[in-house]
Amino acid sequence: MDRKVGMIEADVLATATNWQDQGHKVALATVVATWGSSPRPVGSQLAVDETGRMVGSVSGGCIEGAVVHEARQIMEGAPPKLLTFGVTDEDAWSVGLACGGTVKVFVESLV
Repeated sequence: MDRKVGMIEADVLATATNWQDQGHKVALATVVATWGSSPRPVGSQLAVDETGRMVGSVSGGCIEGAVVHEARQIMEGAPPKLLTFGVTDEDAWSVGLACGGTVKVFVESLV
């Protein structure tokens, strides 16, 4: 794992733990697989609490809204979920991207 990514993720986990220690519900999203073009590498994380605070990133912004939506449901009791986001090479060209890609994000509630 890239050393810089590892330090960033440690900060995400430390913040999530701090929020949890303060009595907040917290969900953690982790990039578990990528293919093709992906803005964040495997291991990247995003923590969310029930007030809407966020730390970290799983995509550089393009899928964070959907991930946060799922995280809120999971904090309220829904089961953990593996989310898959992607765009084909053909669709990528139509929106100005050089190539397509897929990212898989696992979202779970911290207990």
